Amino acid sequence: MTAAHIPRPLQREVRLRAAERCEYCRLHQASQQATFHIDHIVPQARGGGTESANLALSCVSCSLRKGARTLATDPDTASEVPLYNPRSDRWDDHFEINAQMRIVGRTAVGRATVEALKMNRPFSIAIRVEESERGRFP
Repeated sequence: MTAAHIPRPLQREVRLRAAERCEYCRLHQASQQATFHIDHIVPQARGGGTESANLALSCVSCSLRKGARTLATDPDTASEVPLYNPRSDRWDDHFEINAQMRIVGRTAVGRATVEALKMNRPFSIAIRVEESERGRFP
């Protein structure tokens, strides 16, 4: 479902809740030219509904890489695990940001999500560095 098919009040709710940051990689909308997507955490193709509890704000890169997936492979164990769920998981439980502004997975879910969504793309790291230098990165 495109954002155009999500009621505007619900879109506003998702954006406000996320403080205009991708709920996966934490980049801010102001740092991106492309408008962030409203992501179905459990994709509609897998029965996910268009309701607040199943929606997350996602940068275009994370959204397109996630697609209709709910599972990914942990690179350390080769086990298939759920992707990070912004509504039921705490970001800090699964991820941390190192001194080089890379997102590091703390758990199998975190590692699999970092790898599947390519959260450490060079461009994303550069944006996090710039946001951090300006005091805008969480």
